[in-house]
Amino acid sequence: MYQNLEQCIIDLEKNGHLIRIHEEVDPYLEMAAIHMKVFEAAGPALLFENVKGSKFRAVSNLFGTVERSKFIFRSTWDTTQNVVALRNDPVQALKNPFNHIRTGFAASKALPMKKSSSAPVNFQEINISDLPLIQHWPDDGGAFVTLPQVYSEDPDKQGIMNANLGMYRVQLSGNEYELNKEIGVHYQIHRGIGVHQDKATRKGEPLKVSIFIGGPPAHTLSAVMPLPEGLSEMTFAGMLAGRRFRYSYVDGYCLSNDADFVITGEIHPGETKPEGPFGDHLGYYSLTHEFPLMKVHKVYARENAIWPFTVVGRPPQEDTAFGALIHELTGDAIKQELPGVKEVHAVDAAGVHPLLFAIGSERYTPYQSVKQPAELLTIANHILGTGQLSLAKYLFIAAEESTPLDTHKEAEFLSYILERMDLSRDIHFHTNTTIDTLDYSGTGLNTGSKVIFAACGDKKRDLCKEVPDQLKDLRGFENPRFVLPGVVAVQGPEFSTYETAQVELKELADAIKAKGSMPTCPMIVLCDDSQFLSEELNNFLWVTFTRSNPSHDIYGVNEYYDFKHWACDNMIIDARLKPHHAPPLIADPDVEQAIKRFFVKGASLDGLNIK
Repeated sequence: MYQNLEQCIIDLEKNGHLIRIHEEVDPYLEMAAIHMKVFEAAGPALLFENVKGSKFRAVSNLFGTVERSKFIFRSTWDTTQNVVALRNDPVQALKNPFNHIRTGFAASKALPMKKSSSAPVNFQEINISDLPLIQHWPDDGGAFVTLPQVYSEDPDKQGIMNANLGMYRVQLSGNEYELNKEIGVHYQIHRGIGVHQDKATRKGEPLKVSIFIGGPPAHTLSAVMPLPEGLSEMTFAGMLAGRRFRYSYVDGYCLSNDADFVITGEIHPGETKPEGPFGDHLGYYSLTHEFPLMKVHKVYARENAIWPFTVVGRPPQEDTAFGALIHELTGDAIKQELPGVKEVHAVDAAGVHPLLFAIGSERYTPYQSVKQPAELLTIANHILGTGQLSLAKYLFIAAEESTPLDTHKEAEFLSYILERMDLSRDIHFHTNTTIDTLDYSGTGLNTGSKVIFAACGDKKRDLCKEVPDQLKDLRGFENPRFVLPGVVAVQGPEFSTYETAQVELKELADAIKAKGSMPTCPMIVLCDDSQFLSEELNNFLWVTFTRSNPSHDIYGVNEYYDFKHWACDNMIIDARLKPHHAPPLIADPDVEQAIKRFFVKGASLDGLNIK
């Protein structure tokens, strides 16, 4: 059980999970580039002891593997998992009360504990400019905090038990922010802090916000946990840390006594400034938009403070391990929340939010000789109306029958659906609706469409194992590549406008139709680089589902409408980059070359197996 971040770092180093980097490292691009190289090699956590321009050390890749994360939480993992499970299914406590005495005791011990009305004695006041101002990607708008714990309280019900602790990115410098006086906080109005801000705005009051950075690793994880009703982030942090969340109030702001850094300030009604760009988890920049401005009150650092950070970009990244960790801790929570659902998998390779694979039950019409999705569609709509799952664009859902299904075996799961889906019946669109703020494939910020592909019953088709003849020698569309059974990528001309695209796609569909029926290939992907897309499964998932808006970019061979229902013989997804898309993240080649000095013989990272 760690009382602070440094104790965790010492423990990791002692057990071979951490390496110190002694050389000076530039926070402009170099630290992030080193982190990504080491993460990609499944390497250790990194302690940067000499950050250029700052007296503070920095640590990254703490949660880089699930194994290391479970090592960090080894003494409290099982008990915390039991408490979360009990909150998700309280009936279990009534059935087996004596089995849960220890679990209840653990939860009660974890309640937050107020220490004083003054800052901890080991805290010193500093400025934003004293921090490691880390810029991750060349076109980022400035330096960002990537592992913040953003704390706010309900203006109608003050106090820590009515507070929200969330992880919302924070821009420290750049753009129009006045250094040391202003920072940007990026969040959506439906998130916990957004609800608090809305209430404060209605009262005509500023919202007091505290940003904690560092502290026991359990505090960082608690800020991203989707917790069951009635279990606060601070209580969860205490359980997972094996030690109560200790806090103080200073000038009306809550301070985490165990944090390495705390930034306090106010968000005033209606005050925003341009935030971004920022290299984000979809693998593209999120662009510059107006987001709430926080006026800095005070900045604190504990003695020997360490700045934790991560790097987000095209998956997989460290937040991939975060997601796997959360999935293990929450267990069967999704089954409790969504009746009939057996499994939901937000596909990491596609940027998490764009693509969901799900398994549900199909019990509505057991007497029918030919099965078709019915209950599955009810479940699908429930999924797309639930929390963060509502940000998805593509949902592939199947009923588990005689064949056991696993949504994490992505190629097999997709093949199962493509073998059984009726393309004239089982494709269902939701148009003019909400999608992820960070997804620029739609029609505007937060707006786009969704599509459900549902499948159950017997296999309807064999899937092609190579490029069908109908997709060869198509004028203007070249280099057809086999991707997966039933999926082929075709390279097309550069996208210009949707008006032109509709003409191009009609020509492509008509050309395929003219060559004869092609039932073995239900999915064709039109792209800019078919070789890249077909090289590996992750490329297919990333390009196809991050670069398309279902309502605008799905076409069909022999497409038609049956009243309001769209149908086709073979679907074509236009996954070309479009002018309104955000640019993909590309590393700076000069920086990539420069960081090689840390991996040469005799340097701090000598011996790591880095490509």
